[in-house]
Amino acid sequence: QVHLVESGGGLVQAGGSLALSCVASGDTFRKYALGWFRQAPGKEREFVAAISWYITRTYYADSVKGRFTISRDNAKNTVYLHMNDLKPEDTAVYSCAAKSPSGSFVLGWESNDGTYDYWGQGTQVTVSS
Repeated sequence: QVHLVESGGGLVQAGGSLALSCVASGDTFRKYALGWFRQAPGKEREFVAAISWYITRTYYADSVKGRFTISRDNAKNTVYLHMNDLKPEDTAVYSCAAKSPSGSFVLGWESNDGTYDYWGQGTQVTVSS
């Protein structure tokens, strides 16, 4: 079992920056791919960013490309999401997710929330205008 805990959310003004982190515990030695998703009240969960394990390839939703950066520190069992130039439409609960390396990594896997095996509880990000 893998337990994921997000932190770093809060209130920030439009144009500001915020950094989220997600710390994994449990089976932390497994080489999971990691992703960030977000969900606003009444909205469907949407993909934000993802990062692979062995080649550290990154993936981004078009809506955040150029503004957000995903990274990971395997020694700390942590994945980060650095968010710059935040906009009110970025307001949502941000959750991290882990995908088992035993799963399939077909084209488009990173943006499909159904392919991830473990999820954190989420952290609230609110961007004021």
